[in-house]
Amino acid sequence: MQTRLVDYIKQTEAGKQADEILRRCVHCGFCNATCPTYQITGDELDGPRGRIYLIKLALEGGPLGKETQLHLDRCLQCRACETTCPSGVQYSTLLRVGQKIINKKLGRPVFSRVIRKVLCFIFLRPELFKFFLKTGQLIRPLLPGKLSSKIPRKQNIETVTKTVEHKRNVILLDGCVQQSATPATNAATIRVLDYLGIRTVRVPSVKCCAAIPAHLDAPDQARLMIKHNIDAWWPLIDDNTEAILSTASGCGLMISEYADYLVGDPEDTGSGYLEKAKKIKLLNKDLSEILTKENVNKKISPGKNQCISYHAPCTQQHGLTIHGLVESILTAAGYRLTTIQDGHLCCGSAGTYSITQPVLSQALLKNKIQNLTVDQPEIVATANVGCQLHLQTATKLPVVHWVELIEPVLTS
Repeated sequence: MQTRLVDYIKQTEAGKQADEILRRCVHCGFCNATCPTYQITGDELDGPRGRIYLIKLALEGGPLGKETQLHLDRCLQCRACETTCPSGVQYSTLLRVGQKIINKKLGRPVFSRVIRKVLCFIFLRPELFKFFLKTGQLIRPLLPGKLSSKIPRKQNIETVTKTVEHKRNVILLDGCVQQSATPATNAATIRVLDYLGIRTVRVPSVKCCAAIPAHLDAPDQARLMIKHNIDAWWPLIDDNTEAILSTASGCGLMISEYADYLVGDPEDTGSGYLEKAKKIKLLNKDLSEILTKENVNKKISPGKNQCISYHAPCTQQHGLTIHGLVESILTAAGYRLTTIQDGHLCCGSAGTYSITQPVLSQALLKNKIQNLTVDQPEIVATANVGCQLHLQTATKLPVVHWVELIEPVLTS
């Protein structure tokens, strides 16, 4: 694709990235075939090809309007298009560059700005989120059905863990939402790793992976959080730290892309954050990768015969490009996995998307639940807290993190 980016953009590092990405796109349209929003609306501008055209127009100094912003906001950032693209177009990077420029030029209505600031304020303060969550759970029985379903149920599951010294260590991210909404996930993870002779180190000063501000028009705040997290982890990164682990694939993807957010950072004057971020990317691991490396499939004593559906989060299959590892571990544990139609499509959670784009989110959720439950599973499993909470609002089946299904058959 030919480009004519305006000079003040083209000469920046982000502009150079965008120009290279745009030139790789041949507008073949394969991406639209796997785009969740395009499947629902049928609007060319709600697919990757149309959005790339809108971004190109903006970077070339063309006219902008609220419709441009609307179609970009409707993107789930699921990256199914990147998995499909035969030309290797890094759509997510292009979207990040385009949205930053477009949002800065257009601004947002007051209500939209307030919503985004409130979401950032609450989610980035785990204790505050915990307060609102507990309050909601307390009054949940008094709320109407639709509103009640939006509040995560209290987990009455063993979350107590013991600290055991091992020669091998991994850093475990608590997560801003996960530590309050689904505490059983990290608790199960700690016990599984302890069984395998690996100690988990937690760093309380790391409140969030920075994905929340990155998705809510606050890239500068996201960059500050990234630097804070690097500073908090760096003293622990030595020969004894094997990995930085998150049990939420959305957090894992964000951590793997820290360096991308720091490219061209005007404040990085010899501090070395970019190089540190690159090392952190190498250490960043999904739980399924660690357990596979430990040959956990051969250490499990299969004792379960439950039928379960596994929802592979977009951040895991399209972002981290991890395929089949969780399914292999679950199968080794004796679980019978259903076949998921359109398993590549997003469930509609996508961080805060279910709040900022509720109509499209609910349409995607309805389709996903139908495909996950058509074979009448007993349990739905996933690998991301956002997906877990979102799916649970639409089904009476228990929705759990997959490690909670592995722990009892591995450590028994």
